[in-house]
Amino acid sequence: MDRLGLYVILTRPGVGHATAAEIAVRRGVGVVQLREKGIPDGELLRLAREVRAVTRGTRTRFVVNDRPDIAALVGADGVHVGQEDLPVEAVRRIVGEEMLVGLSTHSLAQARAAQSLKGVDYIGFGPVYPTTTKAVPDPTVGTALLREAVGLSRLPVVAIGGIFPENLSTVLEAGARNICLVRYLMEPSDPAEVERRMAEVQGRLAE
Repeated sequence: MDRLGLYVILTRPGVGHATAAEIAVRRGVGVVQLREKGIPDGELLRLAREVRAVTRGTRTRFVVNDRPDIAALVGADGVHVGQEDLPVEAVRRIVGEEMLVGLSTHSLAQARAAQSLKGVDYIGFGPVYPTTTKAVPDPTVGTALLREAVGLSRLPVVAIGGIFPENLSTVLEAGARNICLVRYLMEPSDPAEVERRMAEVQGRLAE
């Protein structure tokens, strides 16, 4: 699988889901993931259709968090699951063999285990730093373990959790080349500022 680069997660975006997705597509972002927990299924399906309409036919791949059924219904490009969600084998039975399947990992043991799981296309590894985007965050892994995870993985590794421009250099120095910044990109309510921030991060990744 090719490099993912900037990985954008849509979680309560200040500019709205469709606008955030449009900016990501315009910037040529590799992956946009819809992650909205605790909302009714019908609302999640509506949002997924909205984002799918923006990303369809573009270079930006659309991934749905946690819900292979929603991903299949809207014809998404992939689904991302966690350690306590459906196992990858079951996810593949729902979405088939063509969709991307990502798996969250929070330790070296989980990252190693993912290497032998049939059907996993990439892994998320984190949280690298403390994060407030999850109600009950996992313990931080830090950049030393991130470096080890990148080194042992045959799969692309997406570094996630508490990453901001201020600590991005340290994450890149650990070998990560696929990066997710959630709060930094989702907080602004001005579309121009969101685009400026995406461009800033992409520029750092290209250095």
